[in-house]
Amino acid sequence: MTRTVYVNGDYLPETEATVSIFDRGFLMGDAVYEVTSVLGGKLLDYAGHEARLARSLSELEMTNPVSAEDLLEVHRQLVIRNGIENGLIYLQISRGNAGDRSFVFPDASVPGTVVLFTQSVPDLETTPASQKGIKVISFDDLRWGRRDIKTVQLLWPSMAKMAAKKAGCEDAFFVKDGMVTEGSSSNAYIVKGNRIITRPLSNDILHGITRATLLKYAAETQYEIEERAFTIEEAQNADEAFVTGASTFITPVVEVDGKAVGTGAPGPVAQRLRELYIAEGKKAAI
Repeated sequence: MTRTVYVNGDYLPETEATVSIFDRGFLMGDAVYEVTSVLGGKLLDYAGHEARLARSLSELEMTNPVSAEDLLEVHRQLVIRNGIENGLIYLQISRGNAGDRSFVFPDASVPGTVVLFTQSVPDLETTPASQKGIKVISFDDLRWGRRDIKTVQLLWPSMAKMAAKKAGCEDAFFVKDGMVTEGSSSNAYIVKGNRIITRPLSNDILHGITRATLLKYAAETQYEIEERAFTIEEAQNADEAFVTGASTFITPVVEVDGKAVGTGAPGPVAQRLRELYIAEGKKAAI
């Protein structure tokens, strides 16, 4: 089935969608993105993604060519037109096409490029990774310093994913100055007793939307939240470890650099939090 995608105001078959070779997202990685999950045909945590998109654009001195109301309608239309029950909507906004290649930003009159498309994920609630957990390796964090801006500069995370795959694992924990920053496409956590430990917000990590919602639910469920950096060794010796992301929710980590975490199987805290996140997310979905 050919998907319907959105490009600069038009709904098109994916086979007919095009973007200029001079677009700065293509030439410079000068673009931001968001991924919103869809469960039961509704959008999860949409307000958070909308707010983070606005922040990312502002930090890069970009404007959104689409109003907030219209952007929500585009998301809803893509869900309907593609018959998405469970899945994802990818949104990307670049600084646009100035007609040639230049390091200098184009004039503000040049409109940005807006692209959205869907991905159907029927088992989004019960993915194999959520049932079995994932294995991760440690990987040097050599990304640029503004990881709090959700840009399309994903080459290093892709290299981390590939290194993990070659090692027979599913993902990587980035490490900077001996401390875990986050996963290659997720926020990272460990569990010790009743404490959930995760790195505090800063320019070093993405300000995860799932992270914010998860920590809110966890605090309401009487878990103690400790925001600090932790080491790979701490992760290996924790009771549990897990990651969060918009497309993966809460996913247990069962092995770090070849050493089992806890029992080597998904732990009760991660499982409980995943169930809570999905249940509450569905109630609040739009």
